[in-house]
Amino acid sequence: MADNDAAENAKNPTPATPGWFDISTPDSARTKEFYREMFGWQINSLDETYALVSSDGGAPAGGIGQAGPDSPYLGFVAFFPVEDVETALARAEKLGGTTALAPTGTPDGRIAAFTDPDGNTIGLMSP
Repeated sequence: MADNDAAENAKNPTPATPGWFDISTPDSARTKEFYREMFGWQINSLDETYALVSSDGGAPAGGIGQAGPDSPYLGFVAFFPVEDVETALARAEKLGGTTALAPTGTPDGRIAAFTDPDGNTIGLMSP
């Protein structure tokens, strides 16, 4: 896929296609260095707890966060674009999922996360 296509997909992902990823870890410094070396990711630390991840100077595609004792999840979570986070989260719960992260605002919209019946954490994002 061309770099321009990747940037456009990040801005306007299609439904059921991940639009963002998060890696929540108890040692963000180690994790950032690992992925910088593994994939050549560019890491832009916003503060001591969160960094944006991009490659080839493109738009950020994900983030690496410092997990604390109250973190809603650990590990890799893909975020899927939906029209409405609250509606999608209610649907996940109706289907047997449980809320891992209640809907919350971000600079770019709203996010939430749920755990599916098998224990996988999935993120939701909306403008």
